[in-house]
Amino acid sequence: MTAADSNTPLIAAIQMNSLGEVAPNLARANDLLADAAKRGAVLAVLPENFALMGAHETDKLGVAEPDAAGPAAADTPRPIQDFLAAAAREHGLWIVAGTIPIASSEPDRVYPACCVYDDSGARVARYDKIHLFDVGVPDSAEAYRESATFMAGTPAPQVIDTPFGRLGLTVCYDLRFPELYRALAADGAEIIVAPSAFTHTTGSAHWHVLTRARAIENLATIVAPNQAGHHANGRQTYGHSLIVDSWGQIKAEARSDANEVVVARIDRSRVEKLRDGFPCLSHRRLF
Repeated sequence: MTAADSNTPLIAAIQMNSLGEVAPNLARANDLLADAAKRGAVLAVLPENFALMGAHETDKLGVAEPDAAGPAAADTPRPIQDFLAAAAREHGLWIVAGTIPIASSEPDRVYPACCVYDDSGARVARYDKIHLFDVGVPDSAEAYRESATFMAGTPAPQVIDTPFGRLGLTVCYDLRFPELYRALAADGAEIIVAPSAFTHTTGSAHWHVLTRARAIENLATIVAPNQAGHHANGRQTYGHSLIVDSWGQIKAEARSDANEVVVARIDRSRVEKLRDGFPCLSHRRLF
C-alpha cells in the first residue's frame, strides 16, 4: 500500500441480497469483492449475515463453524472462514466480514461474529455483536428475537490498527447505542464499520439519521453496508448502504435493492483536523 493509499484510502461498502444457501452467497460475495478491488479499494466491508439469510432463523445453526483461531480439529470444515481468508489474499483486500455464525457452547445458539482479515488473508480481529435485536417494531406486525439463536458477545469495544487508520467494529443494532461508538472514538477509532441487515421498516425511519449521527458526534467515518430486498424468510431489508464522512456527509450510497458496491475515498488528515479544531470529543463533561 502506498502512502497515498494509507492517507486517502478508497473504501468499499458491499450491499447484498443474501439468499438461503451459503454457496451462492459466497460466490456472489467473491464477485463483489473482486469488483471492489478492481476499483481500487483497500478495505471492503460486507453486510451482516452476508453468507446466509435463511428461510428459518434456525438455519444458521446448521452452517455454524468452529472458530478458525480455535482448537478444533484440522479437518473440521470451515467453508465461510476459508473463503474469506482466500478472498482477502486473492484480491489484496482488507475485508470486514459482516457477520458469520460461529459455534458457541450452546447447540441452539451461535455467535454473530464480525471477523477482519488483512490483505494477506490473516484474521486480525473478531468482534461478536453485543446488542441483540429483540424487539417488536412499533406500528408494525414485525417482531424479532435474535437472542433465540444468537449468543451476545462480551461487551468490550474493539478497535484495531490498520494501514489506513484505527478501525472500530460494530454490527447493525449497535447503531442505536451511542455509548459504544463514543468508547470506540475514545480509543482512537477513525473509521467505524456497521455491517447491517436493517429491516425496511426501521431503515426507512432511522437508517440515515443513525449513521450520520454516529459519524457527526464522533467525528469518524462510518461504513455501513446493508442487506437489501426480499429474503427467503420473507423479511425485507432496507439497502441504502452508506459511507458517511467524519462531518456527517454522505460520500456514497447504494441506490438499488440488489447486490451493489459503493466506494468513497477517505481523507484521514481531515479527521485529524476536525478533531483538533472542533474538539467535542475532549469537551465531554458527563461520563
